[in-house]
Formats: sequence, C-alpha cells, structure tokens
Amino acid sequence: MPRTLIVTNDFPPRQGGIEAFVSAVAARFPADEVVVHTASMPGAAELDATLPYPVVRDRRTTLLPSRRVRREVLETFRRYDCDRVVFGASAPLALLAPALRSAGAQKIVGITHSAETWWARVPGVRRVIRTAGEATDHVTFINDWCRDIIARPMTPAARERMRRLHPGADVTRFKPDNGGDAVRARLGIAADAPVVVCAARVVARKGQDMLITAWPRVRAEVPGAILLIVGDGSARKRLDKLVVRHDVADSVIFTGPLPWTDVPPYVDAGDVFAMPSRTRLMGLEPEGLPLAFFEGAATALPVIVGRSGGAPDAIEEGVTGYVVDPRDPADIAARLVELLTDPEKARRMGAAGRERVARDWTWDEVATTLHGYLGLPR
Repeated sequence: MPRTLIVTNDFPPRQGGIEAFVSAVAARFPADEVVVHTASMPGAAELDATLPYPVVRDRRTTLLPSRRVRREVLETFRRYDCDRVVFGASAPLALLAPALRSAGAQKIVGITHSAETWWARVPGVRRVIRTAGEATDHVTFINDWCRDIIARPMTPAARERMRRLHPGADVTRFKPDNGGDAVRARLGIAADAPVVVCAARVVARKGQDMLITAWPRVRAEVPGAILLIVGDGSARKRLDKLVVRHDVADSVIFTGPLPWTDVPPYVDAGDVFAMPSRTRLMGLEPEGLPLAFFEGAATALPVIVGRSGGAPDAIEEGVTGYVVDPRDPADIAARLVELLTDPEKARRMGAAGRERVARDWTWDEVATTLHGYLGLPR
C-alpha cells in the first residue's frame, strides 16, 4: 500500500502547537501508510522507538529546503513507496514540492498555521507562499483570518484550491474529572479554591504577563483565587519579576516544563482557562488558532481569549467564553472575576465549550478532512 510522506520541522518530542497538530494527524493514519521525515532533537530516538510508523530524522535540528535535504527527502519518498505528501508547515518546506511532484507524488497538501501570515507579508520571502500555492494540490488554512493574509501572494487559481484544516483537541485526554483534584493536592491548592489555569508555552505572545498584571485586581474581588501557569519558555524570568512587582507570589504557581502527555490533569485543576494572547512585532506575530483553547474547552472550562488574529474563532462569545482586550488588565480581570464568582455560569459555559469541541473540533474529524484532500478513503 503506498504511503503518505509527512515532511515537517515540527514534531515531538519538541513541544508546541504545530508539533501537536502534526503528531495528531500522523497518529490517525494506518501505521503502514505513513512515514515522517523530520529534524533531529533531544529525546527523538526514545520517542521514535515507541511510534508504530517509521520516522526518518535529518542530522540537523532544523530542516531547510537545501539541495541536501531535497535529496534525502526524495530518498525517503522512494524508499517507502510514497505517492502522497503533506508538509506539516508549508513555509519554507513547500519549496520541495516541485521535486516531489516530479518524483511521482500524486497529491501534495501544504498545511499552514499562523506563522505563514508572516511569510505572506514580508517582501523577499513571499515567493515561498506563492510556490506552495502553485506546487501543491491544496494549501490549507486554519481560519478565514489566516486565509485572507496567506492568500495574498498566491495566484487566483491557487487561492481557489485553498482548503480549511483547523486544529482540534483529543477529547479522550482533555476532559473533566481527569486528575485535577490530585494535581491540586500535590500543589497545595485547596479543593475549593477558585483556580485560573493557563497551559501554553511561556512566551510573550501568549499573555501570561497580562494575567499576572491583572491578578491583584482579581485577588481583591476573589481573595482565595490561584493562578496556575503550566509550561515554560523564554518569558519565564520576566514573569518571575512581575510576580514580585505585583506582590502575588503567594497566589501564582508555576509548574515549569511538563511533558505534553502530563498536561491534561493540570488543565482539569482549573475552573477557568485563560490565555489573553496578543499580536506583536507590528502585526507580524499574531495568534492564529491555538490548540490550548480547544484543550481548555474540551476539559469543560470557560475560555478567556485575547483579541489577536484568528484566536476569537476558538470560542463562541458569551456562550463558551469571552474575548478580551489582551493589553487591558482591567478587562481581563473583570471577565475572570465574573466567572470565578459565578461558578454556575462557568460550569454552564464550560459544558457548552466541551460540547462544541466534541462536535466540531476533534482530531479525528481533522484527520478525516485531510485524508479527503489527499484523495484517501475517509
């Protein structure tokens, strides 16, 4: 049976939204019908030994569409008798598409996320997006906001072939009553304490700093509230300083880095999920549609979303959560206080959010859609 080759820089054990996206999609192919060609990274050998499908690792930590990488990707394509190709993130690896087409690829799909909006806007690199549109059967987009930007460098014909492929959540892993009580006990959080949780990379765009800045206002209205920040990243030192500056060290808990597989019960430890993401770098670093929002909703938590890029699509305003101004601590605090002081409303919105994710935003549905774009049986 011919295989689908997934070419990607973004794959576990490295953690991130695109990594989780590509891994979830790969896991939903029959094991003998997919192969992944990706970069090297610490812990890769141990992970790959547990996967049911083959993974070919480049010797470098980043795949670029160089002559050498093209030759080795083509070798993987031929060795595993592939006839279809998926690029886990189109920029810049979709530049390999013409060579793979010449080698016999019948269907090629280039997945895009929010990062490609940067490539589509910057002179000199927009040709990557144009090539992706011309050389693939479909370039996918996660929501209409991203599509409208990514489509700008493309020809009209390529724009017509664009298809939606949004992220999802694993509702069997992210769910209510999934170990949150044990996490609270381990962290010393009282069983009845109101908890706001943010589980995401700790980087400037995700807005953990604004949660901390808003936190004194929240504590003034909800004295026993706890802010649980799950994960790690480049902004952690700045967050530590903010905690001291705002005198909230007794009510902010950092978990530090966690394996992605360990995250679900930490989300379940919360009453509200909040990530007030914001657009940075003069519009070149927006938020697309983070998986974290769907994982929070799947855990039956109301979700607070920052107004950035396509992120508001993650919720139904006033039904499953709220969109806030990510640069306004007062706005963020007001919505958090509203939900923490009205547990019944929070539970109602959380239940609606889980129902929405289970109906329309699961990885099984995403994989089925992708298989259709590849011309595979659904």
